[in-house]
Amino acid sequence: MRTASTKYFDYGQDEIDYLASADPLLGAAMIRIGKLERIIHSDLFEALVHAIVGQLISAKAVNTIWAKMQNRLGEMTPPNLVQYSADEIQSCGITMKKAVCIRHIAESIVDGTFRLDELQNMNDQEVIRQLTALNGVGQWTTEMLLIHALERRDVVSWGDIAIRRGMMKLYGLQTITKEQFEHYRKRYSPLGSIASIYLWEISSE
Repeated sequence: MRTASTKYFDYGQDEIDYLASADPLLGAAMIRIGKLERIIHSDLFEALVHAIVGQLISAKAVNTIWAKMQNRLGEMTPPNLVQYSADEIQSCGITMKKAVCIRHIAESIVDGTFRLDELQNMNDQEVIRQLTALNGVGQWTTEMLLIHALERRDVVSWGDIAIRRGMMKLYGLQTITKEQFEHYRKRYSPLGSIASIYLWEISSE
């Protein structure tokens, strides 16, 4: 839902023109679809929890679970979530593994052993190294945080099924290999995240 304070991934005509020049098929799709708004989470912890919830489930399921978590648990902040057990977090509809992961990260932030705010000053690879060191946080989860919270501009996730499906639909492929994926990812660089926003849309058409 749009609100006065809602932040969207920042891109415009210059980025669209660059990608259209680099990849005419993608460019044609971008023109046909028009400007897309991808919500950016201003709070890193909330964005990380949202990404963990979203592991291996549909966007519709994420929205349902997220609403339930907000209703049952309240604010998605470390001090608030440490008041709940993993069982209570899990009861919102996520796996126990995800609940334990979320509870552990909240606890680590509260006790000062993990400084989430420091990610802002790290490059993409450093962010990936820091977050994937956390139990239950993998490459895909980190890449979603890079796009949806840190607003990094060159992220195309091989681990994202919808992005791979979007590529296959765009280029008329029955399957896609890692080598083909890398070929397109490099073509989009340094604006891969904007390409990802459109590939998500293409995959759902």
